[in-house]
Formats: sequence, C-alpha cells, structure tokens
Amino acid sequence: MLSYKEIRELIDLACERGLSALEIEQAGFRVRIEAASRGNGVLASPAGAPMAAPALSAVATVPAAAPEEPKIEEGLHVITSPIVGTFYRSPSPEANPFAEVGQRVSRGKILCIIESMKLMNEIESDVEGEIIEVYPRNGQPVEYGEKLFAIRLAA
Repeated sequence: MLSYKEIRELIDLACERGLSALEIEQAGFRVRIEAASRGNGVLASPAGAPMAAPALSAVATVPAAAPEEPKIEEGLHVITSPIVGTFYRSPSPEANPFAEVGQRVSRGKILCIIESMKLMNEIESDVEGEIIEVYPRNGQPVEYGEKLFAIRLAA
C-alpha cells in the first residue's frame, strides 16, 4: 500500500506535468488520480475491484492541504539522507540490520547503506545515543534530505 506522502507526491507530479489521469497499482492496491473541475482526486480500491466512476467520492478524495510534519521531540537528533538512492538496513539480505530500534549507537557506527548509481554508501551516526525510529523500509527509495533515523541523544 502506498503511504499518504507517496500519494501526495503522485498528485503533485500529475499537477506539474498537466496529466489528466494517472493510475498506479502496487501490491494489490490501486490508486487513480484524475483531474477534476474542482482539483485533483484519488480513487483507490483493491486490485481487480471495480473503480468508482470518474466523479470523485468524498470518502476517497485526498485533502488538498498537506499534512503537518510531526514535531520532533526535544533531545532527538534526526539523521537524513545525504544522497538520492535505495535504503538498505543490512549489508546483504541474509545479514542482520546494522541498527535496530532501541539499540545504543556511538559516533561513527554504520547505520545503513544507500545505493546510488551502483555505489554502496555507508551512512554513519554523527552522534551518540539510542535509536528511536527507523523511517524508511528496507529497499525503499530515499530522497536527499529524507529522514532516515531518529536518535535520542546520550546524556
């Protein structure tokens, strides 16, 4: 299933390119974005289920306003992606992740790998503390500046 952020990015892309419709199917979840006289709307249904008529349903419409970013708790440090690429939590599919939620890390500890243009870039912690959250999923594309990890700073 696509996240709210991914759906918003698709809507923005459709608007920027002037597309009248865009349909994406991923893991049995279908999203259709259509230009409408009052703005853009999204219709979603499980794969194979009939899609609603072109008129937008109030239930399936994505609000035009972007969601507010959650406030970052005081004392948390967020590590962001320095490059665009693919996020990997471990050096190989069979290996344990470099870092887990709840794990204490020190400065210089490898947290993940971001593959970009066939190069494997190790991302290291720049602070000491405890990992509170890992934002992207393994194998997910990440953008420059996208949140990767939240770390509660060591006292």
